[in-house]
Amino acid sequence: MHKLSIKALKPGMVIGRSIYNPEGCFLLTRGQVLTITYIQRLTRLNIPSVYVLSGNPILDISPETDDIVKEKTRTHALQNVFAVFNNCQLTESINVDFMKQTASSIVEDLISNHNNLIQVTDIRRYDDYTFSHSVNVAILSTMLGTMRNYTKSQLNILTLGALLHDIGKTKTPIEILKKPRKLVPFEEEIMRRHPLKGAEILERASLASDIPIYIAQQHHEKCDGTGYPHQLQGKEINEFAKIVAIADVYDALTSDRPYKKAYRPDLAFNIMTKFNASHFDANLLKLFFDNVAIYPVGTILKLNEGSYAIVVHVQTGRTQTPIVHIIADKNMKPFKNPKRVDLYQNRDLQIELVLDEYELMAIFSTFNRI
Repeated sequence: MHKLSIKALKPGMVIGRSIYNPEGCFLLTRGQVLTITYIQRLTRLNIPSVYVLSGNPILDISPETDDIVKEKTRTHALQNVFAVFNNCQLTESINVDFMKQTASSIVEDLISNHNNLIQVTDIRRYDDYTFSHSVNVAILSTMLGTMRNYTKSQLNILTLGALLHDIGKTKTPIEILKKPRKLVPFEEEIMRRHPLKGAEILERASLASDIPIYIAQQHHEKCDGTGYPHQLQGKEINEFAKIVAIADVYDALTSDRPYKKAYRPDLAFNIMTKFNASHFDANLLKLFFDNVAIYPVGTILKLNEGSYAIVVHVQTGRTQTPIVHIIADKNMKPFKNPKRVDLYQNRDLQIELVLDEYELMAIFSTFNRI
């Protein structure tokens, strides 16, 4: 399963991941064959990219385990966030019980799933950024909370806060939220008010804990004091907010936006680790990337000696050195019997690059001729 931009899609390709609209309803389901009509529809809906199958079993490798959050839970979470955010836009109030149930469902799925290592496809399901971002951040934050051995009660509070961390954006003008280009300074200033707006909304809600308020208010603070709105430093920032800050930035980097393409997980890793000491809690960031696949299963790589490989397994704590099948030589000539190699054990072999979509298309073409 491989991610391609809409402009790279061709009739006859097969959908690898179901596609939803912002309300959580199916647009296209896994296994559907793309037609010109479907591609035109996706283009009209401004869906920037989709997951497709190559048509060759060597390339269409999926993770061995089920998704960390069930399809039903994920869909209901998106629908509930959509409803709560829209209602808040009109009434400036939220249905706390509704969101608590949503948070509890995500927590139940995560603590019952013994494989907490996240592939990017585990979260990249939805197509409206504002609502999908809240669900994705909640999943990532809950995963990190489980790695911190939080109690179930703590996880429920963390997940609730993560789902609502951007509730203040309901008070941000829609033309700024949906702007297809980078914000100019005065628009950026308006956008930067959303943490305080969110905290105000949550302060008026009947919450059993102040932690969701801290999360809404502090998720853009940075450990060196250069964040906003209060330029807090280090221990002044609530740990739950530090967790959501990491999830928030990771999801923003790996999401398609109107003004930028998504970064691959490996590039997001490089960007975030570069700012490790200044922006994030170093221990939390290491724990996060020990449990998020930097090279997800199915990623096609070029290795330093020229051959091509596909990631077949990622181990917790070894996410920079996955297990791969070497599938083709330096000329993209497929091997009849792909060789399994653990890059953690074979340090002479190193990842040189991740194939872009044009190189992916070339690989697809080569393998579908054999």
